[in-house]
Order: sequence, then structure tokens, then C-alpha cells
Amino acid sequence: MNKSYVVVCLLLFVLMSCSPSVNIIGSWSSPKKSTGGYNSIFVTALTQNVLARQTVETYLEDMILAQGISATGSFEIIPPGFKAKEADKEAILGEIRQLGSKAILIITLLDQTNETRYVPGTSAYMPMGFGYHGRFWSYYGMYNPYMYDNGYYTTDKKYYLEANLYEVQSEEMIWSSQSESANPSSLKQFSKAFANSVVKQLVKDGIIARI
Repeated sequence: MNKSYVVVCLLLFVLMSCSPSVNIIGSWSSPKKSTGGYNSIFVTALTQNVLARQTVETYLEDMILAQGISATGSFEIIPPGFKAKEADKEAILGEIRQLGSKAILIITLLDQTNETRYVPGTSAYMPMGFGYHGRFWSYYGMYNPYMYDNGYYTTDKKYYLEANLYEVQSEEMIWSSQSESANPSSLKQFSKAFANSVVKQLVKDGIIARI
């Protein structure tokens, strides 16, 4: 086994660990859902972070549109800093209906946790054939760093999100899902992975039709 093989393995491990991971914990569908699915969805994310809201909504719009379903973000109707009041309800719903939206998809961050764990030093054994150990220094130089690689503490950040879909006409909840994400590398990568997971679940549960 040569050093280039070890380097390739390490690079693959780093790339896999850095890729965003979003897992759907569970989902629920109402028996009252439209049998043919919904063909027009209004998308909004509940957060005070304007950039996060815009990024999440944009990726959800794109993923839904890719299914051949109409999707509209909420910025034109619900401006940043908007605080919902009962008096605003009919005005907001009226504008959403004018868009032709049949359902409203709302994204909410439920919780964020930090977990500190100890990562032991590298001591993985990678076997190779007898007699293929090269010269003294090539063998010693390759394995010596692994023997003395100290462990370290790292903090895992986990985010728990909920996606609820309401029918515009009845205002009843038709679908809901909860998901978790660990250590997202960036807002963009997380939003893309999250939108992909949510839309796949919407298709799987028959909420939006597959083209």
C-alpha cells in the first residue's frame, strides 16, 4: 500500500464528512389531502434571519418547480420583520389565493443542540500483503504519524426542523415532516440538501404529483 492510496482514502473521508446531511425523522399525511396532489405551493420560512429565509425558500422553490409544480416564495407578500396578527390573516390569505396557490408550505426551526464528543487519535489498521513494506524509512515514515496522533474534542451542532403544509381553502394541516441536520458546512449547502429531502418526501407521500 503506497502513500498516494492513503491520501486518496483520507480525502474521500473528508469529503464525505463535510457533505451536508439532512434526515427526515418522520412524516404525516392527512386523509383529507387532495388525491391528485397540489399543483401550486406558496413557500415561507419562519426565521428572523433574512438571508437564511431567502436561501431556504429559493432552494425549495427550485426543487418544487423541478417537479413541474408551481411554487412562489413569500417575500413579496410577507416582508422581512413582519409580525403576524389576527387582523392580517385575511389580507395575507387573500393575496396567496390571488397567486393561485393551493397549499402553503411553512418551514420552522424547532431546536438547535450542541454536543461535545471526544474523537480518538487515528489508529486504524489497514492490512497489506507480507513482504510489501518497502524500505525502513518508507514504512516508519508512513505509520509513525498515526501512532502519535492525539485525539481531540469536537462539538456537533444539530438542527431540528419542521415542515408543515396547509391547504389554502380550508386552512387545515395536510402534511407535516420533521428532519434533523448535523454540522452543516454552509447555509447554501444545507438549504440545498434540506430542500431536496423535503421535496422527495412530499413526492413520496403523494402531496405533489411526480412528473
